[in-house]
Amino acid sequence: MGIIILVIMAAGVAAILTKKLPTAFALVLLGVVIAFVSGAPVTGKNSVFDTVLQEGAPALAATMIAILLGSWLGKLLDETGIAGTLVRKIVEFGGDRPTVVALGVLLVSTLVGTVTGSAPAAMLAGIIGIPAMIAVGIPKVTAAGTILMGIAAGMPFELPVWQFFSSALDLPVADVRDFMVKLFPFALFAAVMFVLVESRRRGVEHAWAFRTETPHTGAPCTKAGKRRARLGDAPWYALLTPAVPLVLALGFEIAIIPSLLAGVLYAIVTTTRPREMNRRLLRTLYGGFEVAAAPLTLFVAIGILLAAVKLPGAVDALEPLVKAVSPQNPVLFVVVFTVLVPLCLYRGPLNVYGLGAGIAGVLIAAGIYPAAAVLGITASYNQVFGVADPTSTQTVWSAQYAGVGPQQVMARTLPYVWFVALGGFCVTAATAL
Repeated sequence: MGIIILVIMAAGVAAILTKKLPTAFALVLLGVVIAFVSGAPVTGKNSVFDTVLQEGAPALAATMIAILLGSWLGKLLDETGIAGTLVRKIVEFGGDRPTVVALGVLLVSTLVGTVTGSAPAAMLAGIIGIPAMIAVGIPKVTAAGTILMGIAAGMPFELPVWQFFSSALDLPVADVRDFMVKLFPFALFAAVMFVLVESRRRGVEHAWAFRTETPHTGAPCTKAGKRRARLGDAPWYALLTPAVPLVLALGFEIAIIPSLLAGVLYAIVTTTRPREMNRRLLRTLYGGFEVAAAPLTLFVAIGILLAAVKLPGAVDALEPLVKAVSPQNPVLFVVVFTVLVPLCLYRGPLNVYGLGAGIAGVLIAAGIYPAAAVLGITASYNQVFGVADPTSTQTVWSAQYAGVGPQQVMARTLPYVWFVALGGFCVTAATAL
């Protein structure tokens, strides 16, 4: 039975990789098929309809709300000019010093990465940041990679990610926070080293093919860029917006959803006249729904898959197989999972926003590893996926906007995020095994 379930999972991975089915659809189908194969009844306790579909679909509801609030805050950072102002100020400070400009854009990307992820984060920092870096001589691949490495450096403090791991792995948010704090130095070190090493190794190049509004900032001649230019810079105190949710959640241990709501409130109060607040709040909220639609659908599917692999029949079938190939020795644990890093690329089986979530559920439900160890595995792989996967939306957008291929960005960034994953595994082996 366990081998049959593994074959079904492999078929699901193949369907995702070949784009025969969208990821979310494939995960739902996998969940239903695994439930039937593991002997689950159609209705009743531990059933396909009542447990897998009815209870699984809303299982990550708290994560979905956090994603929506993060997307809403991201839209506010865009519309109010906060993100653009941060990047422009950094570029003005860096002047014609390529490495300083790149490090400054990296810092802004890190701040944005704590608020929201995926393509919206890349766009907030990259619309101005990528052309600005290339204008001062940063190579195109390095410019795209700088945005992605910055977002990844902020990812350990991205509150919706905390909520996702807390809900999916049934861990207290405090435990997730503690691990992410330990993971952050590795992500930040790798990001800084990427900028320092790659900008020097490749030398200075001057080749920006896009039209810009001003040669100094490289702000693209787009409708959004014109709007920001018309509105001017956001007030200096509004630039603290990305730090507000983080300070509340990390410094004062406020719950994630109230912290994100506080960030939304701070952004609107510090940038908008009272008579315009209602319209801006509604407009950006609706825009946040558009941004969040795809990840919300994915989290519904992940919840269904998690419910399926945690069914007693699935756990009993998979436990001996998974246990046989799961290293228990701490050193072997680090070596094996480090070698397996490429399996989280191209929407592979260790991608936590795909089949990797199901594997994580099996590891916990079968008692192979404690939940804290599974958190270390999945969070470390997530650092790799968020930067180097050529199929992730932020990687595709950053590469295309810089005028290079996603595979080029993957080749340049993979060694650095592989190091981050190695650091995460070492922390996990030392603290959770």
